Amino acid sequence: MQLSALITALTLAVGPVPAHPAPGLDWGACPDDLPGTPPSAAVTCATLTLPVDWADPHGPTFGMVVAKRFARGARAGTLVFGPGGPGDSGVDRVRKGDRFSDEQLDRFDIVSFDPRTVKRSAAPTCVPEPDRPPVVLHDPAEFAAAVTTNRAYWDRCRASSPVFANADSVTIARDLDALRQALGERRLTFHGSSYGTLLGEMYAERFPDRVRAIVLESAFDHDLPLTDFVRSEAAGAQDAFDQFVAWCDRATATECVLHGTDVRGTWRSILRDADAGRYAPLTSFEVAALPMALTPQWGRLAGTIRDLADGTAPKPPNLDVAAGVFCADFPADVRDFTAYRRLVGIAAKAAPDVRYGAALLAIRTCLGWPQPIANPPHRLAVHTRTPLLVFNAVHDPRTPYPWARHVAAELGRSGRLVTYLGSGHGQYQASGCTTAVIDRYLIDLTVPPPGTTCPDIS
Repeated sequence: MQLSALITALTLAVGPVPAHPAPGLDWGACPDDLPGTPPSAAVTCATLTLPVDWADPHGPTFGMVVAKRFARGARAGTLVFGPGGPGDSGVDRVRKGDRFSDEQLDRFDIVSFDPRTVKRSAAPTCVPEPDRPPVVLHDPAEFAAAVTTNRAYWDRCRASSPVFANADSVTIARDLDALRQALGERRLTFHGSSYGTLLGEMYAERFPDRVRAIVLESAFDHDLPLTDFVRSEAAGAQDAFDQFVAWCDRATATECVLHGTDVRGTWRSILRDADAGRYAPLTSFEVAALPMALTPQWGRLAGTIRDLADGTAPKPPNLDVAAGVFCADFPADVRDFTAYRRLVGIAAKAAPDVRYGAALLAIRTCLGWPQPIANPPHRLAVHTRTPLLVFNAVHDPRTPYPWARHVAAELGRSGRLVTYLGSGHGQYQASGCTTAVIDRYLIDLTVPPPGTTCPDIS
């Protein structure tokens, strides 16, 4: 038989050879690339080969880096952790191991990953211009410059990362399902935090029959008009500051170094100094965001405010967002500076002490993103056998509590809201109550009763 005929016969017998092999994981030692956390025998790493574009599954591929921490005791299954940000590294979370309760570490193999465009998974090497316009734009010229610099930055990012133009949360949900298959899990057990909750929502919407249990901790509401997004984010930041002031009034002078002083007056003076450039390179936006960043570390926030009043500023925070992910999920459809100023006014009215809220950073990040949005905001349509567990603090400055209530309402019978009556963002381990409710759900599939709350322990 001629060689060509033999190949034809074999092809007919076994079917066409796929362009890429089925997803698989070849586990090995993790690289020594995480400062302060050397490789450990308890954690193994692998690279999952995935399509750049799921619409072209036999086209170009990239490698998504995955880490697994082995269960310390009697294994109940695999728990996949969904990192937030967007831009957080799930691989780092697993290697550090400090994001999980003792019971989770005992009962689960814990797996997470660097989502596409993040750190080890085809991250772009583009760097924003050092003189790009600030987060808060002051005039039409800065608005136009923000659009121009954003688009030039994204062009560089696309050129340096094969997945930058295919990184929305629906696409990453497809990656997550491929990871589930590669792990050999029939159904997914998932704990998403902050922006990672959007991934959990998108997964449950598209693969409801493959869901075992999903936790949405500090839930992201993807069904908000832009004005409501801005207003609610600013209100959440203001609420955090109000909680801090109330705490300082109750605290002793040892606990709060500002006790007995005019905290709001001092803060207003600090913001005026920030406007005047006293804390450069910190901008007024970065100073105003400190209460949000330090909730509920009230003692530390009090000390930071005292230092600012004395002229000493903290280290500038990292305000970079994984634009390839976020801007493909979020339509910053702000046509001109007049429309932008209206949004700034909405934030200022909702947050008289802290002015802005994180939504203005989101808008600044995505101004000029090419349309259409890959994953436009929409009402959730989820129908799972086990309800998704929505968990949120009442006083959450980043994903405000009304978002969690709205997500739970959209989920209906496929959702169950658990409320922590305290402050903070990502408060799974805030107390024994919060940890136990989530662990019993993830391990035993125990769905808490409607209206379940955990008391504030601060």
